[in-house]
Amino acid sequence: MKYQIGDDILVLHSHEEGKVIEIINDKMVMIEVRGVKFPAYMDQIDFPYFHRFTKKKIVEEKKTPPKIYIDQVPAEKPQPNQIKVANGVWLSFLPKFSLDDFNDEVVETLKIHLVNKTENDLRFDYQQLFNGVESFGLINEVKAFHDFYLHDIPFEAVNDSPSFQFDFSLVKPQKQKATHYENVLKLRPKQIFQKVEALKESNEPTFSFLLFETFPDKEAEYFPLDSLSAKGFKVYDISKTKEKLPPARSVIDLHIEKLTDNAAKMSPFEMLTLQLTALEKWVELAIAHKQTELTVIHGVGAGKLREEVHEYLKTRKEVKHFINQYDARFGYGATQVFFQYK
Repeated sequence: MKYQIGDDILVLHSHEEGKVIEIINDKMVMIEVRGVKFPAYMDQIDFPYFHRFTKKKIVEEKKTPPKIYIDQVPAEKPQPNQIKVANGVWLSFLPKFSLDDFNDEVVETLKIHLVNKTENDLRFDYQQLFNGVESFGLINEVKAFHDFYLHDIPFEAVNDSPSFQFDFSLVKPQKQKATHYENVLKLRPKQIFQKVEALKESNEPTFSFLLFETFPDKEAEYFPLDSLSAKGFKVYDISKTKEKLPPARSVIDLHIEKLTDNAAKMSPFEMLTLQLTALEKWVELAIAHKQTELTVIHGVGAGKLREEVHEYLKTRKEVKHFINQYDARFGYGATQVFFQYK
């Protein structure tokens, strides 16, 4: 290994000096430059000693400087300001690779960073969950245009439906901004595997997901509608919207014969599409009615419909958790869904 923890290094493209603080793999290390930590490939850094030696002479020849009068001093050229581009708050993943028994490169862990590329210092309450159960929690702050290391997760745990929940607030509250902003990122294993493969091809150290671009404004408490009504626009009372909704169901059956009489003429893809459309319809109604539970009957079979039902439920932030367990009425052919509302 060329470098060891604690070695002084030089970043080749910027000629800044720093230190090695962690060995990630045989191609990459974590370095710290002026208090900022970030990963770097070994071909992007070097030892600083040659640069220091060639930068200036060891013994400089002493010369008497000529006198310079005030009218001979040239005007100092204005230096351009370093522009920081705000493009949102991101959750960034740094894979740590190792070699398996066959000398193939595999991901061992994922290092998770919260990256704040906005002009606001943010306070955050963070929870990381597997299969709906909290695995890690943290309350802290991340400064504007800085990143914050959260924790590591083992790579094999991505099969346990990882989700990342944040409740953000501004360190310095602003009158026009919301008091807080909640965000939930749910990832499927397939998404993460694809990101890792793309990362290898592009030779990038990390992959990221956008949480939000700008901290949201405060919602208007009241909007005057009398003038719109006087001009002929139809104005509806939102509090009575629920009265216009179709009734919700506590149990829905997705067996194809319950949904159509033309199943014999349909392809498997058409049947699955119809079943998932029905699922989405009844879940939307359950949420609109603020329903707390819903039982989805999908049958046992080969398990394809059950898998698609579960994948859809993972995308809904209103779903607190769901369970597919034995039921005296449906056996293992039903999933019980539990909702939560803010």
